[in-house]
Amino acid sequence: MRIISGQLKGRRIKPPANNWPTRPTTDFAKEALYNILQHRIDFEEMRMLDLFGGAGNHSLECISRGCQDVTYVDLHPPCCRFVEQTVREWGIEASIQVRNMDVFAFLALPSPPFTFIFAGPPYALPQIDQLPDMILNRGLLAEDGDLVIEHDPTHDFTKHPRFVEVRQYGQTHFSFFA
Repeated sequence: MRIISGQLKGRRIKPPANNWPTRPTTDFAKEALYNILQHRIDFEEMRMLDLFGGAGNHSLECISRGCQDVTYVDLHPPCCRFVEQTVREWGIEASIQVRNMDVFAFLALPSPPFTFIFAGPPYALPQIDQLPDMILNRGLLAEDGDLVIEHDPTHDFTKHPRFVEVRQYGQTHFSFFA
């Protein structure tokens, strides 16, 4: 994994464990996603929420592109420690809040809205089909914000009332909601 663009461009993200319960977004799919987002989002003005954050790939990419307000949420303590260590080493700790907790518990907390929400849940997560409603019905997405859920081909969000589009990169699908 690497940072695609911005002030941290080219830096590698090297999590220390191969047996983490994570599935990192490939560089190919991530680069395609951020090519789309760069035309939709002002990274320097956005407030970002990274759900099921894993190794911090999306949080770190957004910070590299100028975002100063990232909230990263993941249940796996080693992932959170890795992200905390990485942001310290890179000197960007003021731009991110790391929350080591269950995503569904986080979604139940009061929070001001985010302008960009990325959710990269495990593809086999039983609640994946309910994720858009869990996020959107709580008012977590700002009025002009974007929600992107990463999933595999077994999930289809096209009938959701706030679905915008899906982009496919091999087995990786990104569904956009507004």
